Amino acid sequence: MLSRTVGASGLKVSRMGLGTLTWGGQTDVQDARTMLLRFVEAGGSLIDTAPAYASGLAEKIIGRAIHLDLNRDDLVIATKAGFTVEGPDRIVDTSRSAMLRDLEGSLRRLRTDHVDLWQVHAWGDAPLEETCEALDHAVRSGMARYVGVSNFVGWQSATAATWQRAEHSRMPIVSNQVEYSLLARRAEIEVVPAARHHRMGVLAWSALGRGVLAGRYRTGTPRDSRGANDKLSWFVEPYLTTKSRAVAEAVAKAADGLGITPAQVALSWVRDAPQVASALVGPRTPAQLTELLAADEHELPDEITAALDDITGGPNLLR
Repeated sequence: MLSRTVGASGLKVSRMGLGTLTWGGQTDVQDARTMLLRFVEAGGSLIDTAPAYASGLAEKIIGRAIHLDLNRDDLVIATKAGFTVEGPDRIVDTSRSAMLRDLEGSLRRLRTDHVDLWQVHAWGDAPLEETCEALDHAVRSGMARYVGVSNFVGWQSATAATWQRAEHSRMPIVSNQVEYSLLARRAEIEVVPAARHHRMGVLAWSALGRGVLAGRYRTGTPRDSRGANDKLSWFVEPYLTTKSRAVAEAVAKAADGLGITPAQVALSWVRDAPQVASALVGPRTPAQLTELLAADEHELPDEITAALDDITGGPNLLR
């Protein structure tokens, strides 16, 4: 699998990243382990996780694989801090103490002394300079190699990047991880231009439109899908609209013409969009991962990319 640098940094990641949101929940431990090994065997390196994923179990699965099956240096581990789930409540705490406490917990669960990319999971109420000081401390202490942000809108990412570059002693923000797909192109308005201006890479999460662009919801909601799951249906529901289904049909039509699958079309479109360092996917089964890995062999023809652009909002002005 080809690799790319993240923004203007020296961090290199596989151009497809493996997300672990469902690990320990919808995806059982054995399937998660199988996917991790298969991903690395295929040349993938970027593993994206967070303390909030299955209350830390996703990180534990990765840590056990490192301990038993993998060479730590073969992985680029990206985790996050500042966001937790307690019952029905989603709590954002980006204070220095909360951030560093999260990082220390991640390192224990991951069974490693450092993460390659440490990200602020969401914009919080703590003073930005306090949050950023935690990022600086993590790198200086060796607990993290690079730092980034996640789910920051354009002005938030630009503010953080500017603050960090105001003094040479601070660690630059190298990435912003945001939702980006054919069903979620709003990042092109401010987030992607801000990333380009501040020399950050974009890590595009949910490159398959929360699974909808893979084509499984074209005629309904499968019983074994996220959309039918009590804990995850809220995540998929915004894209189960007439407009979204029309986009999914267009993706399926392009796939038929190219002789590949809808998931491979949707992934390729995001992966090769301007400023994207890696497209993150969250397959729930090894079979789904195998299908996505095959996308590395394909690039969309320019005319197909342009047609999908037009159907989903117009030309990408940064192409």
